[in-house]
Amino acid sequence: MTRLPSTPPAQLDANALALYEKITAGPRGTTMLDDQGVLVGPFNAMLLSPPVGDALQELGAAIRYRSGLSARAREIAILVVAGHWDSAFELRVHEEIGRGLGLTEDELAALRTGAPLELADPGEDAVLRVTRALVTRADLDDPEYAELGESVVFELTTLVGYYATLALQLRVFRV
Repeated sequence: MTRLPSTPPAQLDANALALYEKITAGPRGTTMLDDQGVLVGPFNAMLLSPPVGDALQELGAAIRYRSGLSARAREIAILVVAGHWDSAFELRVHEEIGRGLGLTEDELAALRTGAPLELADPGEDAVLRVTRALVTRADLDDPEYAELGESVVFELTTLVGYYATLALQLRVFRV
């Protein structure tokens, strides 16, 4: 059972309501709302501290919508983190996105469990290997570091940290 209150928008204070409106007006739209109009997943928790929640959701929007990673590569990385943290909410949401991008059920299962997986696209395969190294060792060796280029390594380390943060929050708040 969740530890977070399900506060309808009409009951939010001015700062939380402003953040709620920013989240729901952005690229995520109303996909993160329940049938009562309450934010679900990590977004409901962000309303607990609107200044921090806003910064966190802005980082998430940059990772999801302004990254140099391809959509499939980004979802592969997100699913590696979600699987590593056993984050049911993130797995459910991002597996559905992954299916829409052509990831197979076998690929999704391997991303969820950490099972061996070789992807046909060399860039996606490199993202998979590097992300797995980041979540298991919290570091990269020199060949892994050099494999994707510094800007991609920067984006992947940011993505791993962001989704690990969400997984932790989802676990603690029992979402």
